Amino acid sequence: MTAAALHSTEPAGPSFSIGAVLDRLKPEFPDVTISKIRFLESEGLVTPQRTASRYRQYTRSDVERLRYVLAAQRDHYLPLKVIKDQLDAIDRGLEPATPAARLPRSLMSADGPQPRDFAASTQVRMSRSEVLAQTGLSATGLAELEQFGLVSAGPGDYFDADTVLIAQTAGELLAAGLEARHLRPFRTAAERQAGVVAQMVSSSARQKDPDARERAGAAANDLAATTLRLHGQLMKAALRHELGT
Repeated sequence: MTAAALHSTEPAGPSFSIGAVLDRLKPEFPDVTISKIRFLESEGLVTPQRTASRYRQYTRSDVERLRYVLAAQRDHYLPLKVIKDQLDAIDRGLEPATPAARLPRSLMSADGPQPRDFAASTQVRMSRSEVLAQTGLSATGLAELEQFGLVSAGPGDYFDADTVLIAQTAGELLAAGLEARHLRPFRTAAERQAGVVAQMVSSSARQKDPDARERAGAAANDLAATTLRLHGQLMKAALRHELGT
């Protein structure tokens, strides 16, 4: 049972009675009972819908959720509280882990900018404590990045994937001796470059045709990647000049 299966975007499909759910789980988990399924519901690990007559109705997602819980208990001997925390992480787009949830591997920083790196990231919501665990920042360091406008939390005080990666990268510079206030020019430069790129594709982006807007987004990603490659080459040349190498 994988986290991806719990995040399926396929249609929900038919619903199942608790007896039908038991029949689906029994081959893999012979010890499961209707009482066990009801207990997991009482603990908040699955929330089936109810018919007008108050009968439980389970979706395919509910069945996969139960399969995840039962496998975690059987194969890893995890307590329900830990499993519930893992499910909460999955619900927020994270990779479940113990002791802390992490960003999906696909969202970790790449070696160099490519157009695909500028596409919208997978929907992720990380709590403040999870960001600290992911990035290695101190609470003070994260607060300073927020103070100087490098990162900001969204609704519910959660951070999205792009913001977490900014914090992680900025944290490496803080560890090297820079202060958060020294990073403000990076933000300003990024905003100016983004403005230039947006201006170049603005006519297509404003069209009502969805295909035209999609092409504008793809063109913006290509231009952004090219802009950062130019920035990297200019930085390299400037460093050679400064250091006399």
